[in-house]
Amino acid sequence: MKNKKVLVGMSGGVDSSVTAYLLKKQGYDVIGATMKLWEGDSNMNTSCCSLSSVEDARRVANKLDIPYYVLNLKKVFDEKVIKYFISEYLEGRTPNPCIACNRYIKFEEFLNKALSMDIDYVATGHYARVVKKGNRYLLKKGKDKSKDQSYVLYNLTQEQLGKCIFPLGNLSKKKVRSIAKKIGLGVAEKKDSQEICFVEDNNYGRFVQENSKKEFKEGDIVDTKGNVLGKHEGTHNFTIGQRKGIKISSKEPLYVADIDVDSNRVIVGKESDIYNDDLEATDLNWIGIEKLDKEMRVEVKIRYGSNIAKAKIKPLDNGNVFVKFDKKQRAITSGQSVVFYKKDLVLGGGIIL
Repeated sequence: MKNKKVLVGMSGGVDSSVTAYLLKKQGYDVIGATMKLWEGDSNMNTSCCSLSSVEDARRVANKLDIPYYVLNLKKVFDEKVIKYFISEYLEGRTPNPCIACNRYIKFEEFLNKALSMDIDYVATGHYARVVKKGNRYLLKKGKDKSKDQSYVLYNLTQEQLGKCIFPLGNLSKKKVRSIAKKIGLGVAEKKDSQEICFVEDNNYGRFVQENSKKEFKEGDIVDTKGNVLGKHEGTHNFTIGQRKGIKISSKEPLYVADIDVDSNRVIVGKESDIYNDDLEATDLNWIGIEKLDKEMRVEVKIRYGSNIAKAKIKPLDNGNVFVKFDKKQRAITSGQSVVFYKKDLVLGGGIIL
């Protein structure tokens, strides 16, 4: 019987490198590929799109003796991720481009390329698990809770989950580095990439300003009562919960409580002003259940780095979901993703309105 083929997304980091090694060890015919998404090829850039990362991935593929390709996906990345990122900031929302990249690039465009090449599966170095129960594929948290990446994968469909392999789901990061070191991979101690690949200096406001055609106008920074406290140079420079960069002197710290694009105003307040106990979510995808047809108690994450919070969710007549938290949550942010869990199981998620 012919071995199953798997296309591994190789970023040049330790996780995807060990993913390729483990799958080869398990008997798959492994093909490595780096997705070229952005011209981030300065030596200072350690993102998955940099020239140095491509060379790291190529060296690993050579060591593992697997075929290796670089796939040019820059056009679709620009359309589906960068333009979305810019438009969301212009609308006063805070997007998560990594989730958009997973949704449209890694598990749509990349998967489609694999299938067109007669390859059976795609694999990545995400810390998450896919299990099949009956006729349904389920997504579960990675065993290493400190590295769990199920949050950024909530958009996967049943068809995509059936074609995905996440070999690191049952491993700890420490174990992954240990494996890489044991087999002599040069990336064993390579640091994880933290920044968004196309914003090398982490200055999102600058990136939006330089890459949009919008003319930015000065506007008012006001308190929660509408009193003008100062001026800003564009609402795209702010996000809910932000403290730094407001540039207004005050006896107590000020935080961004709201962004009103229509009036070109940024509303600031005390820290207590950025806590809320409910939200509405749209653009939903369900994995652990077929659909939400009644109220349910769940655990919730409102951003990748946030702690789990307990809440009730219920379906709305407009197809959205209303979330009521047991306790107020800090900086619930429009444009971010909210993901629903039952213990380790991802039920689904959506975009915060």
